[in-house]
Parts: sequence; C-alpha cells; structure tokens
Amino acid sequence: MGELIRASARRLSRARVFFGHGTDNARDEAASLVLHALGLPPDASAAILRRRVPAHAQAAARELVARRIAERMPAPYLTGTTGFAGLRFTVDPRVLIPRSPLAELIERGFTPWVEPRAVRRVLDIGTGSGCIAIAVAHYLPRARVDAVDISAEALAVARLNVRRHRLGRRVRLIRSDNFSALRGRTYDIIVTNPPYVGTRELKSLPPEYRHEPRVALASGRDGLDAVRTILREAPRHLAPGGVLVAEVGNSERALRRAFPRLPFLWLQFARGGGGVFLLSREQLLKH
Repeated sequence: MGELIRASARRLSRARVFFGHGTDNARDEAASLVLHALGLPPDASAAILRRRVPAHAQAAARELVARRIAERMPAPYLTGTTGFAGLRFTVDPRVLIPRSPLAELIERGFTPWVEPRAVRRVLDIGTGSGCIAIAVAHYLPRARVDAVDISAEALAVARLNVRRHRLGRRVRLIRSDNFSALRGRTYDIIVTNPPYVGTRELKSLPPEYRHEPRVALASGRDGLDAVRTILREAPRHLAPGGVLVAEVGNSERALRRAFPRLPFLWLQFARGGGGVFLLSREQLLKH
C-alpha cells in the first residue's frame, strides 16, 4: 500500500493540483484518497500501510486519484469526510470544507482569553457543516451552542454532523442571515468564519475553490461585507464580558484600513494560519 500511496502522490504532484482543503502536500492527499478507496480509516496504522493491495482495490484508488486530477475536486468532497479539531465531519459541495485555524483555539477552550468553565452560551455564525459549533460543544461541555447559516442546504449537512456527534441537545441549528433570527439572545462567545473573499481574489483562486459554495466565500468587493454586519450587530448579542472571535483570512489588511480605531487583537497559532481577531463586547461598544 505504501508504494500505491507514493505513486499516487507523484501523480498529484505532476498534475499540480492545489493542496489546501485538509492537506498541504501530495503525500497526505494521496494517503487520504487511497485509504478511502480501500475502505480504511484516515488514521490507519503503519502496519495496515504495509499490506498488499489486491488489483481491483488498486484500480479503485487510481480512479479516485484520476478524478481528483481531472475534476480538480477537493479530496474531502471525493471522500465525503474531513477532520477538524480532532473530530471527523461529513462534507459535500453544499458546505465549505473545514480548514480554519480556529480549530486550535477551540481545542484550548478559547484560553487564555476566556474562562472555559464560565461559558454557557455560544453562537457560531455561518456554521456551514457545523464543524465549529460541534467542536465548541465538544471542548466546552457546559456550553450550549446556537449555529446559524443562511443556507438551508448547509444546515442539512450540519444536521447530519450534529447527529453523528450526538449533540442534538446542545447544538441548535437555526436558519438565519447573521443575527436576523436571534432577536434578544445573548452569548458569552460569538465565533465566526464568515465569507471574506473579495471580488478580485475570488477570480484568482485555484479551480478547486469553484466546487465550494460561492455564498460561503464571496463577500463583496473588498471581502468585508459580512464582517461589517457582524461588527455592527455583535455588541447587542454579547453578554457583559463576552467576546467576538472572527476569521477574516487575507482580508485582514483591508479590515485594519476600514476600522483603524478598533483595537483588534490578532491571534497567533502554533499550527499556522492567521487572520483571526478577538474583540470584547466593551471594546465594540466603545468604538
């Protein structure tokens, strides 16, 4: 099996596919595709990788790699599953593929910025597959999470994942355009990975991104349409002492220019990634 993975990695490298939807290199991408084609878990042991692969199984793996190359379909859409914050999630082209550095913050229970044991209510805006909301509920077991999305199709996928993780009592899925369906509700944490891709950047993205829902990526000319709404409306939905945590990716510079007086705290991540800021309710109200 090891040689099959290595050969598949060489094919992916030669084809110059884009890595960035769950893996960042050809070897890991090849392994995920081969293991899926063989019906094996993504965390298969080294002993399993030394097994001989029957001819029919090799053909199935090669065909999956061929689809990855020909269609430029991100690997998680081909396998139907991906990882986020140490958990597995069902994904398909109705939702963005989870890849946010927020996973690292969630695994830490939002420390040191939040006292995890004190968190009771969390809001996830633009939940997509539900990965952020579900991970928050997993790592903050005392919290209840509202997960909102404007897309009914995305919420259908999120529903599958809530059931998968048996969190139906603590994760509530709500169809809402940002805060529109949340009148009067307040939260200790509002966390969001909203659309933040501007018009020019959207046109320049690799073809793999064309398989993802445009509504989950595009956010106006400068990529700030969604975050502007969130900054404006978040204070009335944050409890005293509450915090807003938002990912804006490559739109960080544009956001700094648009809101020069806001005292954004830009978070750092050991595993890489950036473009994530934190603001308190009080900072938002003041500025």
